[in-house]
Amino acid sequence: MKILRGLHGPAPAGPCALTIGSFDGVHRGHQAMLALLASEARHRRLPACVMTFEPHPREFFHAHRGGVAPPPRIATQRDKLAELARCGVDQVALLRFDEHLASLPALDFVDRILCRRLQARYVLVGDDFRFGARRAGDYALLDAEGARRGFDVARMQSYEVHGLRVSSSAVREALAAGDMLRTAELLGRPYAISGRVLHGRKLGRDLGFRTLNLSFGHPRPAAMGIFVARVLGLADAPLPAVASLGVRPAVETAGRVLLETHVLDWPPQLGTDGGYGRLITVELAHKLHDERAYPSLQALRDGIAQDVRDARAWFSVHG
Repeated sequence: MKILRGLHGPAPAGPCALTIGSFDGVHRGHQAMLALLASEARHRRLPACVMTFEPHPREFFHAHRGGVAPPPRIATQRDKLAELARCGVDQVALLRFDEHLASLPALDFVDRILCRRLQARYVLVGDDFRFGARRAGDYALLDAEGARRGFDVARMQSYEVHGLRVSSSAVREALAAGDMLRTAELLGRPYAISGRVLHGRKLGRDLGFRTLNLSFGHPRPAAMGIFVARVLGLADAPLPAVASLGVRPAVETAGRVLLETHVLDWPPQLGTDGGYGRLITVELAHKLHDERAYPSLQALRDGIAQDVRDARAWFSVHG
């Protein structure tokens, strides 16, 4: 999958079929939209292209203009791009959402970005799509501009599961509630975070519980707490584990968000440091409890030991 960063630099090879959105989580509603985009792209012999933004527009407006707090993040940028690739997307236009983009009038957005930069020949949007400065552009304006400029515009209605609309907000609500089964139902897959294993403070090793550390890369993850987990990428089969996702209130004050995962039975063939630098995926299968601020390292050690016992008990029932 080709990634086009920003409004400048190398342009795409030619016209494309395009959809636009934040795509946080790439849930089942997103997947349905991307399947339609890929089908239309194949029919028109065009690459399927997704335009998305970093930071999230609501994060930009909150930081620079105040107002409503932005939503927490479901997925890292790495995981979002990986899911887009799995859904058949050929190229991603990753635009930095800044003052220039926020103040771009709707008609200039169509002219400069959709037509000149990306050469869109087909544009698929959601039923609540808005664009341009002050969200002045809507589907009717985009459709009219498409007819005038020579690109087709289509609108996809909401995707529902059991009569409920699938949305990133619904996924965030399920994660905040610790409902991992509901989250998996909305995503169409287990909730997971991937990345390369980092060196940390080695505190887990000192406590007797070696951990694999991944950076989440965003200060507000949609899921936080202690989870029963599975690790993929270290062995031929998923490895049962227990994981902590959050800011580590017992030992850290810097506010970094880390995913620390302790494999219940470490494969001896990996050796002591066999995980560092490896690209792994950690599936969060079941939430045990929220993060806790333990009064001492001994209390922390006892708390982790209990989490390990609870994780083993969960696996003994669920396999």
